[in-house]
Amino acid sequence: MKRIGLIGFPVAHSASPAMQNAAFAAAGLDWQYELWHTPLEELAERVWRIRDDDSIAGANVTVPHKVNVMPFLDEISRHAEAIGAVNTIVKQAGADPAQTRLIGDNTDWIGFLNDLRWHGVDIGAGAAPDGRKTLVLGAGGSARGVVYALAHSGLAVTVVNRDAARARRLVDDLRAVFPDSRLSAQTLDVDGLSEAAQDARLIVNCTSAGMAPNQDATPWPDGAPFPRDAVLYDLVYKPRVTRLMRQAESAGLRVIGGIGMLAEQGAAAFALWTAGLTLPLSIAEVANVMRRALGDACATA
Repeated sequence: MKRIGLIGFPVAHSASPAMQNAAFAAAGLDWQYELWHTPLEELAERVWRIRDDDSIAGANVTVPHKVNVMPFLDEISRHAEAIGAVNTIVKQAGADPAQTRLIGDNTDWIGFLNDLRWHGVDIGAGAAPDGRKTLVLGAGGSARGVVYALAHSGLAVTVVNRDAARARRLVDDLRAVFPDSRLSAQTLDVDGLSEAAQDARLIVNCTSAGMAPNQDATPWPDGAPFPRDAVLYDLVYKPRVTRLMRQAESAGLRVIGGIGMLAEQGAAAFALWTAGLTLPLSIAEVANVMRRALGDACATA
């Protein structure tokens, strides 16, 4: 049996085992996805176990280790390097642990884009001839993946965060990767958000506001208007309908929750771990298996 684990602290809340184990079963793989509760002081040892244990094929990484894990890896993909975070580790086994290579990658960005496409949201660079932009709430690790995805697709992006300096750092970092990109930063308050949202056609919540157990929280301040005809995408998947989504829907916006992105980034990680294997399912079919498993796992959320 091959094993894959989720490295984080804490991890007990994660729905990843439900979707990954469903996909392994559907693909006929004798693989198992596990939760690896890993405090920071145990991170180096955890990475060594991945390198040393022949039964381990790779891992996922979640908060707070998406950046912390990077120095322990042998190689970082260009996507993960640009985003500044790793959420997937691929193991290339050698004859002994010293020859084994651990490669860090990031599938959040492509998972986000794939889910937008799955929902029929057109984000092509030419999709907004009127110059309307996308609005990203938050400036943490998830926001970095989303802004990378949007800038990679040629869209104009405004990053809105309570700490405007952090938003500016994100913008500066990704502008270095995409020098021709249209990126800007704004303060997340009523005035700043009202100004930034005027011409937004897509709003993406990358904050944890609204996530269980803080379901009553929202990143959208009272008094800030929503733009007309926009799509609101909330990365939060538990609960399935957040307070922010209800606010946006009441204002006439189309709303999308985060379960699909979770499935799509998981399918992209699955593809990296199983590269070279002949499987009975396409990666699109794997993603659909994961969507169904997440729907069942989160049905009561």
